[in-house]
Amino acid sequence: MTPHTHTNDLTQETSPYLLQHAHNPVNWMAWSTKAWDKAKKEDKLVLVSIGYSACHWCHVMEHESFEDEMVARIMNDHYVSIKVDREERPDVDQIYMDAVQIITGHGGWPLNAICLPDGRPIYAGTYFRKEDWKQVLLYMTDYFTRNRDEVMQRATEITHGIKVLDTIPLIRDTTFQAGDRVAMFDKIDRAWDYEKGGRTGAPKFPMPVTMQYLLQNYHYTKNEMALRAVTVTLDNMMDGGIYDHVGGGFARYSVDDSWTIPHFEKMLYDNAQLVSLYSAAYQITKNESYKQVVFDTLAYVGREMTDVSGGFYSALDADSEGVEGKFYVWTYNELNDILGHDFEAFCEYYDVTKEGNFEHGWINLRRQTTDHGSRTSNADELKQWGEKLMEVRSKRIRPGLDDKILTSWNALMLKGLIDAYNAFGEERFLETALANAHFIKKNCLQADHSINRTFKWGKSSISGFLDDYSFTIEAFIALYQATFDEQWLDEAKHLADHAIQHFYSGERGVFFYTSINDDPLIARKTETTDNVIPSSNSSMAKSLFLLGHLYDSAHYLHISRQQMMNLKENALTHTAFYANWAMLMDSFIDEPYEVAIAGANSLELRKEIAKSYLPNVIILGTLGESKLPLLADKTKSNDTRIYVCKDKTCGLPVRSSEEAMNQMR
Repeated sequence: MTPHTHTNDLTQETSPYLLQHAHNPVNWMAWSTKAWDKAKKEDKLVLVSIGYSACHWCHVMEHESFEDEMVARIMNDHYVSIKVDREERPDVDQIYMDAVQIITGHGGWPLNAICLPDGRPIYAGTYFRKEDWKQVLLYMTDYFTRNRDEVMQRATEITHGIKVLDTIPLIRDTTFQAGDRVAMFDKIDRAWDYEKGGRTGAPKFPMPVTMQYLLQNYHYTKNEMALRAVTVTLDNMMDGGIYDHVGGGFARYSVDDSWTIPHFEKMLYDNAQLVSLYSAAYQITKNESYKQVVFDTLAYVGREMTDVSGGFYSALDADSEGVEGKFYVWTYNELNDILGHDFEAFCEYYDVTKEGNFEHGWINLRRQTTDHGSRTSNADELKQWGEKLMEVRSKRIRPGLDDKILTSWNALMLKGLIDAYNAFGEERFLETALANAHFIKKNCLQADHSINRTFKWGKSSISGFLDDYSFTIEAFIALYQATFDEQWLDEAKHLADHAIQHFYSGERGVFFYTSINDDPLIARKTETTDNVIPSSNSSMAKSLFLLGHLYDSAHYLHISRQQMMNLKENALTHTAFYANWAMLMDSFIDEPYEVAIAGANSLELRKEIAKSYLPNVIILGTLGESKLPLLADKTKSNDTRIYVCKDKTCGLPVRSSEEAMNQMR
């Protein structure tokens, strides 16, 4: 092995993204007290450079600037340079992302913020070409030296903007009405692309939580357009190039408006949520293609994203051999050689042309569609094609794997597995979910019911943030509802109590993203906007609503309602970006059914009921004794009975899932 010319402090880190920069000529340091103390002692500006391992433009800027000796000399002479993995430290990323949006009006990664030695930013941007970056570095150094008072004032103003940017007013009282559902759908409807799916225009990001809300809106209102908005999107996504037709799973987003050419990195959080979404859509539509997408995506996760410990890895890079998408795309002649006499049929099915649809004439597979949907091909034929292409692809140089295991993203995948198990009854999905839940419990949960964020090389580290708690609570509640094993509900309750104690502000009626035990940053942020991942506050509010019903806890329900009251206007005004809140609002508009199943056959009956799409149903049950209030007096019968309850009133017990469903209808 060729010895490295340069080595910096990042060699001690576990993050694949930080390790990528461990042999840059830049004297990178990890985010630490040591780094900031160095800046204060030397009276230097600090560069906080943030990215993640699967970020294409992060790699480009590293190659152009951070591997360049002259650029490194400027940075080393005039700055203390700190590298941050945004997936490990989203709290840091939140602050400096707010800064770059305040300064430039837009954000993204790589994110580069120039800060005072106390952490307050004075300038921020995203990707810079090498010459531009050198000019910025030299200009800001000179500015800091010559205009210290002006710099301090600028830092004060930007920091104030960061602190007030996500301030949520405390609402003392409000009502939730069924008519709100019409208004919220209208907000999404105006910007929806009913031909290609997703929000109008390019790029196109899968927005699973927005589409989950649309499915729920359809459930309550029977508005066919809400369902169509989802099915058009799911159809175009699974037919398009954003879906991996050879190996399964979805890329992060499409750069065009037809889902043809993706940004090729594959993220665990996307695939987790899309498994949940396609499972829910199947429950409503019974579309077998949605089922196949779920099965193939979970096969991909099992094959390429699962650690022997039971944890799930974070991401696959977009690049291999330094070229974006090279692992996934094909040439016309290559496909012809692989498929032989099947080539003509393959070309028709996957819209293959000599000209290609990607740069350099490459071909990214997408299904050819007609006015009546996708062109058809039999399952055996598709399987044979896929196996031939997979064999060739397996010999290629693979994209980089980000093998750190994040608690919050693992919880999303755990929930996806349970949702797939509910929809399809496939026992292996539940087995995988249980393995992951035991992994989280063993490796991420601490004795004091706190949680750590990341796991690698046999140890967990970094105190968890609110999403680590909220997504894990949601997943553990779902796992309880799938197994009726109350240990998972107990763990969810312990985590919720810890989060309330360490993250919740009663004065503001909202959860902070960081714990009171964490080292303070220049601002303590809250996260309320639902984007490609639901916000931690909306997830927490939904979890507390469920726990409030399961434990008959007025305390949990009060906090959940206060959060919902605070965010009601946001949900009404910007529904697409507060879709998880909109889903919770439905539960306050119309109290859910509580379906209590007690007796030896409770799991079999639960499985029958869970096959249906039931967003307004909380399922709980026991095979014997239970400490849950709603089950306490329902375990004396010799046979299995189902109790359908609502607003603290239960109907007569029934013995079949069909009778229970009729009571809810």
